[in-house]
Amino acid sequence: MFIVTGGSGLIGSAVVWELNRNGIDDILVVDHLGNSDKWKNLAPLRYDDYMEKDDFLEKLDRNYFSGQKIDGVFHLGACSSTTERDASYLVANNFRYTAKLADFCVRNYIRMIYASSCATYGDGSCGYRDDESAIEKLRPMNMYGYSKQMFDLYAKRRGWLDQLVGCKFSNVYGPNERHKGEMRSVVLRCFEQITSCGKMKLFKSYKKEYADGEQLRDFLYVKDAVRMMWFLFNSSASGLFNIGSGKAESWKKLASAAFSALGKPVDIEYIEMPEHLRDRYQYYTCAEMDKLRALGWTTPPTSLEDAVRDDITNYLLPGKYLGDE
Repeated sequence: MFIVTGGSGLIGSAVVWELNRNGIDDILVVDHLGNSDKWKNLAPLRYDDYMEKDDFLEKLDRNYFSGQKIDGVFHLGACSSTTERDASYLVANNFRYTAKLADFCVRNYIRMIYASSCATYGDGSCGYRDDESAIEKLRPMNMYGYSKQMFDLYAKRRGWLDQLVGCKFSNVYGPNERHKGEMRSVVLRCFEQITSCGKMKLFKSYKKEYADGEQLRDFLYVKDAVRMMWFLFNSSASGLFNIGSGKAESWKKLASAAFSALGKPVDIEYIEMPEHLRDRYQYYTCAEMDKLRALGWTTPPTSLEDAVRDDITNYLLPGKYLGDE
């Protein structure tokens, strides 16, 4: 049995999809569906059972899973909102929950892949290298990033990074993110805005080094992200690994790719950024990918243009989800 927490979310449901592609459907999906439409991400996928996250944690505390054959755990469950201000909630949901699950996996020698984040790198002044020896120097710019940093440090202090694999995800986008509200990717926002009014709004730049729309991000298609995770799972590696494209590209280029996929002329309006975001905004991110490549990963990431086209033409326009192929 595989356990996938956050299994109805963007990356979690894509992990289930990737497991299905590899002939695996003995999967326990853990999440909190609530009143959201995340259930639609699960509908085309194959899995054995579903459990609410609080029920799962309660069973974990009661040693319900001890003695069961668990082939691996993909822990993607977390609050991923970079604007969440309730620090206590983030600590409970992103740090403490992860610590309990990791303790169980370490004690029972179960392979666990968990979600860290490139948000731990903060403003990038310490670089974007997935080097466990230097993580104490990192200073995340928001509480979400710090909640991920808290667990990376906790795992390092306990020697768990010799057994666990932490994935520092870049800006992941793709099918199955319609439920994400304000945290949905710019690709989905482009699709919504272009199809409704023919134009796209992007934030202005407040640094002279970057023209409007030329702020840079490491964008990664979710299909590439889960293939990297499956590669890591099947390796003997442990520790922290960047999961990114290794290439910094502009918001303008991403928006232009969406216009092209929809067969529309580029029409971008640059708007003021809310003041509360300006001092926490990252102008450049780019994951260093040498560590993953050194393990033998040679597959190039899907190009931005091809990934955006696949997302829009094969999923967003027809209203499909991963697994509907």
